[in-house]
This record gives sequence, structure tokens and C-alpha cells, in this order.
Amino acid sequence: MSQGQTGAELRLVTPGMAIGPLSGKRVGSGALAQNEQIIATRLGWVRELNDTVSVDPINSTYMPRSGDLIIAIVAEVRNNLWFMNVNGPFQGLLPMSLAPWKVEFGAARQHMGIGDVVMARVQEVDECHNVVLTMKGVGLRRLNEGIIVTVPVNHVDRIRGDNNETLLRLREICDCRIMVGDNGRVWIDGSAEGTSWARSAITLASQSGHKLSFEAELSALENDAPKRGDA
Repeated sequence: MSQGQTGAELRLVTPGMAIGPLSGKRVGSGALAQNEQIIATRLGWVRELNDTVSVDPINSTYMPRSGDLIIAIVAEVRNNLWFMNVNGPFQGLLPMSLAPWKVEFGAARQHMGIGDVVMARVQEVDECHNVVLTMKGVGLRRLNEGIIVTVPVNHVDRIRGDNNETLLRLREICDCRIMVGDNGRVWIDGSAEGTSWARSAITLASQSGHKLSFEAELSALENDAPKRGDA
């Protein structure tokens, strides 16, 4: 798991607290520069990545951005579009013109119903917070199998790791397909044993990814991973 700072456990800071000297550093979200010091502007964990110091909030709500890869759930169906639960304060709209199938007007329910889960991208977000989704693109599809695990949005980067290293490691260990949405939903598909292990690993990553003990904890969990070929 990416800890943000090599060899250092993430620190919890409060607004107004001095994080450290500004020299040679850039200031990211959740912080500001003042009198050659980096000052926290929110309650959260200090993260340093590529010489940029940020403060990740302890809890945050998913706010859609254009291009986000998300896992959405059908909440309502109309004649020509689907209203999608995107795990945020606003629903997403999936017009039939941006679905991966040719959909006749009034036939939306024949393709997806309430509760169906999809992999989609955020096409655009306007100034009124209307969120338009698309399922036209590589890998975007309805997810007919597997399970969905929801994690805090601010833990998504921990689960992915630098250059997706942690995510690739988890996939290799449990021999499951795992997709992490920018909206805090994780899709896991594989054997029952592999899926159960992946769920435990993702929970561990979201809860302990900032700790120095994380690597040891993940290695210990790895020893209990199902062997490839297990029934």
C-alpha cells in the first residue's frame, strides 16, 4: 500500500497545525503555505507524494469529476434513461444514447432494471451538478457476477497503491478480478475463497494502509490466502 511517505507513518493533523517546513515542497489539497511553513486546513492524514504535501480528510463524500471510473447501481428507470446511484450526493444519469446497447425508446427496462450494477465513466458534470454517465468505452459494462464492497472514498488511493502496485498484488494473491471505482466501490469476482480473502485484504488496506505495520499485516494475511487451484 502506498503510504505516501517512505518510511513514515501518516500523521493525523487538525486545522491550523504546522505540518513542517516548506523548503523544497509543494502544497497540495488540505494545506497552505504560511511563513515558510506548511499549515493544515482540515482534519486528516498528512500525505507526501512526489514532494507534494497534502492532507487527506478522515471522511469525505464522493464528488463526481469528468473521466472518473465508477461502479454505479441502477436506482430508477425511465423510458429513455437510467438514474444511477453513484455513492454521492447526486444521482447520475445514463441516457440510452450512451448505453453499450442499441436501445429503443421505452425499452430501457429490457436492458437494465433497478439494482443492476455497472462499470461506467463520468461523461460530464455541469454547474448544476447534473452528472452524465457513459457506458461506451473499453471495459465499461454491466457487472452480472461478483460482489461489491464499499470503502471510504479517501481510502481508494491506499487500495490501489503507487502505480496500482497494491491492487495488482491483491489480484495476484487471490486470483480474483478486482476493480476499484473512484467513487469508493470495489468489485470483486472470483472463487468464494478468493473473494472472501480479497474482501478482508481491502478492509485491512482501508483501515491500516497509513500505518507502518501495514506491510507486515498484509504479509500475514497473505499466508492465509487460498492457493491457486483450491476448490
